[in-house]
Amino acid sequence: MPAAPFRAACVTLRSGRDPAVNIECASDYVRDAARDGAQLVCTPENTLLMEAGGKQLFAAVRPEAQTPAVAQLAALAGDLGIWLSVGSLAIQVAADKVANRSFLIGPDGCVHARYDKIHMFDVALPNGETYRESTNYRPGDTAVVVHTPFGGIGLSICYDLRFPALYRALAQAGAGYLTVPSAFTQVTGEAHWHVLLRARAIETGSFVFAAAQSGTHDNGRMTYGHSLIVDPWGQVLGDGGVETGFVSADIDPAKIADARGRIAALAHGREFSVQEVTPEPF
Repeated sequence: MPAAPFRAACVTLRSGRDPAVNIECASDYVRDAARDGAQLVCTPENTLLMEAGGKQLFAAVRPEAQTPAVAQLAALAGDLGIWLSVGSLAIQVAADKVANRSFLIGPDGCVHARYDKIHMFDVALPNGETYRESTNYRPGDTAVVVHTPFGGIGLSICYDLRFPALYRALAQAGAGYLTVPSAFTQVTGEAHWHVLLRARAIETGSFVFAAAQSGTHDNGRMTYGHSLIVDPWGQVLGDGGVETGFVSADIDPAKIADARGRIAALAHGREFSVQEVTPEPF
């Protein structure tokens, strides 16, 4: 039997360089979403801090046990009695490295799962923007599925979205819901955000919850916004646009089995080899 229908919400933020201000803002929107009836609320990547790297990043980050936001958000979820997917917090894991870490917190106020972003955003965009996430961040190496009363929730972060094998693995491990908290750039968001999220939903027959950063941040970075909730058939149930706040949708878990029954791509995958052919010169 599928779980009972529930309401989910994705929060849109414009995080800056002050962690305390960012967490206060995120907490206010989480409360608003809970008052709206959301039982699962998702925040975006960089909920704690929007800072690319350098001295300012390392001056602001701490190990997990010394990061007040973890306890603050856990207490918030407990007070509201909700599941809270914290898109990511910057957590110091070495003298010169930070983890981009997602947390899933339960209505009991306990952290039930952690996920460190696997794929590092190391790109040079056509407009001249350059990002080297691996300079300051240490990638994770483990995919995570959390079994909740709603069903399995597969965790991912931002640039992970471009690696469909991760989402197939999460779905095959029992995930019917995929979180994709993000801080997509304006350029890549306009080009790819909606289509990639809908594709991951369709490919896996899963709901996708993609909370996003939006607007111009303190460090000058511009993010795309448009927090999305997508159903397993690829229909967009909610689009948060470019303003901060939250978007919610009513979720029917029965749609997961329905979509996977109609197109059983998860069950039809086969092992194969790749043959490379180099023709002789004509």
